[in-house]
Amino acid sequence: MAVMKSVQIMSESTKSFEDAISNAVKRTAKSVKNIRSANIQNQSVTIEGNDIANYRVNLMITFEVA
Repeated sequence: MAVMKSVQIMSESTKSFEDAISNAVKRTAKSVKNIRSANIQNQSVTIEGNDIANYRVNLMITFEVA
């Protein structure tokens, strides 16, 4: 039986939602091992002028505890 734990992460990117998700997983993987999944809970953007400035995601990253 595996024991799993989740952490909530907020990440942003000037490029895309996909880039923001990738940044979150890569950054979390520097301190958390055995990442198994990421569940995107919310997506939003910030606007400057009439353009999208940042893509933001809130996600739960789940990992296996050894």
